[in-house]
Order: sequence, then structure tokens, then C-alpha cells
Amino acid sequence: MKFKKTMKTYCRKCKSHKEHKVSIAKSGGRNKTHPLSRGSRRRMRLRGLDRGSGNKGRISRGAVSSWKRTGAKLSKKADLKLTCNTCQSSQIKNMGRTKKMELV
Repeated sequence: MKFKKTMKTYCRKCKSHKEHKVSIAKSGGRNKTHPLSRGSRRRMRLRGLDRGSGNKGRISRGAVSSWKRTGAKLSKKADLKLTCNTCQSSQIKNMGRTKKMELV
């Protein structure tokens, strides 16, 4: 899907339609979005909660759909980051599913 580098849309801060600069929003990975989740399992193991056999509680394997790629999607949901040229405030706009994004 091709998008123009500038787009005229409503700015929430200016409260009027202004020219916006368009860029592709980068999605944060697991370590960026939840930085403490990576070490929480290790801390549980040190406390003796993640040892032995049987159900491990909240870190046990959940439903099949959560850990096995059943019905996996072929494309990701694309997000555009719109930055206002006058006040420099930015907003993220969801553009649905696309395999490829390109700024023209």
C-alpha cells in the first residue's frame, strides 16, 4: 500500500485541519513494551516458584491458540504516525492490514 509523505488531516491540538508529515510507526517488541516481563520468570525461579513438575500457574502453557500458530495471519496491521507541521504534536492512525507499506 502506498501513502503520501504529507497528509491533510485534523489536528487535536490545533483543533483544525492541518498538513501532517507521515511516517511508518515502529511497533515495540516484547522487551520494549513490557521491560519487566523478561526478568519476572527468572525471579520466580529464584524464589522457587518455577520448579518441579505439574502446573506452573501463570507461566504455564496456556490455550493452544496462544502458543501454536493456528490460523496465523499473513499480514500485520499497519500504523501511520502523523506529525503536525505547525505544533509538532503526533498521533498514530491505524490503516488496517497490509503486507507492505511504502511512502511515496
